[in-house]
Amino acid sequence: MKKILIVEDDSDLYSLVQYNLEKEGFTVCGTQTGKGAMDLCRRQRPDLVLLDIMLPDSDGLDLCKRIRGDEQLMNVPIIFLTARASETDRIVGLELGANDYIVKPFFVRELIARIRLQFRGQNAPTRVLSAGGIELDRDSRQVRWNGSPVALTATEFRLLEHLMGRSGVVFSRDQLLDAVWGHDRAITDRAVDVYILRLRQKIEPDPVNPALLHSVRGFGYTFEAR
Repeated sequence: MKKILIVEDDSDLYSLVQYNLEKEGFTVCGTQTGKGAMDLCRRQRPDLVLLDIMLPDSDGLDLCKRIRGDEQLMNVPIIFLTARASETDRIVGLELGANDYIVKPFFVRELIARIRLQFRGQNAPTRVLSAGGIELDRDSRQVRWNGSPVALTATEFRLLEHLMGRSGVVFSRDQLLDAVWGHDRAITDRAVDVYILRLRQKIEPDPVNPALLHSVRGFGYTFEAR
């Protein structure tokens, strides 16, 4: 399921777009101000960003440049939704790295079609992730360690899948909570530590000296076979 992040200050438009995207099966998150939008992008790791240019507290063009300059986000498609309709505005937006430029008012069906166009041709996620003796099958939801099945809970599976699918990337506890437990959650970030410990006990030869699930002091965790 693709995740779309919306940065739009018009609350009515935000709600309209959110409703229609969710109806189409997308996961939606976002903000109505530019402040904190970059941090939200880093936490949520969206598959696509819908970005207004004229935000009350910042410039969407600047935010676009910052996303394109971020190593973790630089390849995320960006579609501008804006009332700025001149040819110059369009050219500037596209030259700064936007994938598409849609002028308000617009037809929701056209917006959805353009979003789907951005996802067309993207490589399907690898069905089986394999590293360090661990094989994770996304279709069957099964995990094997050196050929032997490993019994994981649904949450343990999602956590391991998220980390293995982005091997070498360091995630904070908040990022893992958002990705695995979702934005609406009633648990603390220390729950991540508990689940990492459980996973280590199930997939590490020596859980005290992990070879796969590594702690990064002061930040979070990463999966990397060393």
